Amino acid sequence: MVRTNHLIIGVALFVFLYSCGPSSHYDILIQNGTVYSGDESPGQIMDIAIVDGHIYTIGKNLKGTADRQIDAAGLAVSAGFIDLHTHLGPITLYPSAESHVRMGVTTALGGPDGTSYIPLGAYLDSLNRLGVGLNVAYLAGHNTIRGQVMGLENRFSNSEELDAMCLLVKEGMEDGAFGISTGLKYLPGTYAHIDEVIALSKIAGQMNGFYTSHLREEGLGLIEGVAEAITIADQAKIPVVLTHHKVVGFPMWGSSSKTLAMVDSARNLGLDIMVDQYPYTASYTSLSILIPAWAMAGGRYDAFAKRCLDPVLRDSIKKGIEFNLINDRGGNDLTRVQFSVFNWKPELEGKTLYDWAIAEGLAPTIENGAELIIQAQLHRGASCIFHAMQEEDVERILAHPQVMVASDGRITPINKGHPHPRVYGTFPRVLGYYVREKQVISLELALHKMTSLPADRLGLDDRGRIKKGYKADITIFDPQTIIDKAKFTDPHHYPAGIPYVIINGKVVLDGPIYNDIRAGKVLRGPAYVVK
Repeated sequence: MVRTNHLIIGVALFVFLYSCGPSSHYDILIQNGTVYSGDESPGQIMDIAIVDGHIYTIGKNLKGTADRQIDAAGLAVSAGFIDLHTHLGPITLYPSAESHVRMGVTTALGGPDGTSYIPLGAYLDSLNRLGVGLNVAYLAGHNTIRGQVMGLENRFSNSEELDAMCLLVKEGMEDGAFGISTGLKYLPGTYAHIDEVIALSKIAGQMNGFYTSHLREEGLGLIEGVAEAITIADQAKIPVVLTHHKVVGFPMWGSSSKTLAMVDSARNLGLDIMVDQYPYTASYTSLSILIPAWAMAGGRYDAFAKRCLDPVLRDSIKKGIEFNLINDRGGNDLTRVQFSVFNWKPELEGKTLYDWAIAEGLAPTIENGAELIIQAQLHRGASCIFHAMQEEDVERILAHPQVMVASDGRITPINKGHPHPRVYGTFPRVLGYYVREKQVISLELALHKMTSLPADRLGLDDRGRIKKGYKADITIFDPQTIIDKAKFTDPHHYPAGIPYVIINGKVVLDGPIYNDIRAGKVLRGPAYVVK
């Protein structure tokens, strides 16, 4: 009996030493880091072992060898950040997606604001062949779909056209879309009746997708825009994200208290409403957002130019622009409109509408600003940064429990153009400025908003958390030094304080070195059908 007990003990000890001892070998072993699971719980000093692209085990003082060991003492270890609003269009030119990965993003959702690809499946296949630097997912875009069927016609769809659009949504979902996006402020979505949007959203909802919307208005019509999105959630039976939620224009500042209360009320009624936000007081979009939508029906440039030849129509267009300069993104101040991409006058990139007026020898009035905007559109337009938001609204929105962090940023090569600083700094800005410096939210809550919350919205059950068996998408950062470096006047700076980013078990960002190894995957949505 004694010999038998000794034998049992000996076998058990051998098994323990074999499983936990030096013979264990991993691809990557992250040691001594403060690990945040993503569920808002406090961080714990733990080790993480990675094998074959997955988190193999998590524990204290893990024993074994590894192809790569990372000492994360003093650093935070989080699931990789998930960006629910990314303009991924340039990824075919810059597939490494370095600007996004360097701010800790490991997964990005493209196709926002109603713009996507048709057919989506063929495009995703092309990305698979190309290889991508981070995981990418896509939405089916209402504006693209409507444009395919109706062009830029300023009218409601008929039953035949609606059927054609519904079919394109269905095909997009089967190709791998995670849902549908709208840009109801933009062409041609702004011409659509809510019934059209509900009908298309029903298709996506029935196929387990969600709806994300650039609201019809974010300034004077903001409350009505939020109400419309809530109605779509109710009537289409679909989860909704109010994307890049903001309050634009001085007359509406402070209205986030009302919009967030509307979100809470809708959720109390059983509707699945969420929000995403970028942490800046300036937006970025086409200068044409200041032009009345009717003026561009049939064509943003040629049809617009033809209308401008009519003195009566031109006067109406100019008055509409003046109204938007005063009450909407113009902020009632020409210095608030900053040029980002202006092919006609590249020397103005980084400068303002005020600067342009002065350079032309004009008084910097709203009326003269409107005339310059007409001239810009007649020369193929421009992209601008609009400084027309209030810090108080930004902080209030960020603190809401249903708000996720998202960049609305475009994949951007360093030192090209004059982009919005969000393309380099969104996530580090939240962690450095709003968490550490201003203490608007806790570190645990911020990471929840960047990882598990967006992962759950996407329906990803293997990303967004530090959890055994999950994909090894991991961002390691210094909570004491992480910060955005990109500024509105000097945007081309990567953030500080993120030494390591791991994507699917591959070290992509390794200290100062960026490894362009295309470690990302093309993710397909819940209704994907292999063809």
